[in-house]
Amino acid sequence: MKRFKRQKAYLASMAVMSVLTFATGATAAGPTPVDLGTAGSFTILTETGITTTGTTTVVGDMGVSPITATAMTGFGLIADSTNTFSTSSLVTEKIYAADYAPPTPTKMTTAISDMKTAFTDAAGRKSPDFIELGGGDISGRTLLPGLYKWGTGVLITNAGITLAGGPNDVWIFQIAGDLVVNNAAKFNLVGGAQAKNIFWQVSGKATLGTTADVKGIILSQTLISMNTGATLSGRALAQTAVTLIANTISAP
Repeated sequence: MKRFKRQKAYLASMAVMSVLTFATGATAAGPTPVDLGTAGSFTILTETGITTTGTTTVVGDMGVSPITATAMTGFGLIADSTNTFSTSSLVTEKIYAADYAPPTPTKMTTAISDMKTAFTDAAGRKSPDFIELGGGDISGRTLLPGLYKWGTGVLITNAGITLAGGPNDVWIFQIAGDLVVNNAAKFNLVGGAQAKNIFWQVSGKATLGTTADVKGIILSQTLISMNTGATLSGRALAQTAVTLIANTISAP
């Protein structure tokens, strides 16, 4: 009961802060953003592969390391004459892999290292504002800027969620288990909130259901799986693989 009262009071104070942020643009609520380093230049970045079926659209760069380019399937990769990157009709920018010509291997090693550093940073943030909110089911809730922590997984049903805050406000979600976003769930951003300031640190796997509309940067220790028609405004940064089925992923 005491924790609930503290959370309720915090929500009220954060609501006031958010109003001030909207009015002046001078105050940023929530924790400091997670520094992605060079991993922040990728829309999709993985260690063990990226696969797609159907008509997928990736807006931005993508890459893999230490796995080779053969682990990116379904994209119809076209090697550039320099062999430092490839292209695809499904990807708007460049595609990189550890076995491409220098300096790409070094570029990819650095990006993967930065991705892991970012995951560790997000997972290690202290003094969460919200602990075990909703028992892990945050469906239908309005989430103000802050640091959220769960010792289990997190579920978002088709009721979706709303993230309310200003353009400089930050959300970090520390999830010890899986992130499950059900079919047709929608993430709504209000008050100027931006996907680039939303960080989902997932120690398990992240599963985005059919036609789900998700916002934020997913830092997953394992798999990121997107089902048919799901969209992500953010980045998919996985320490294993990313699997796609006719999805749209665009950098925030």
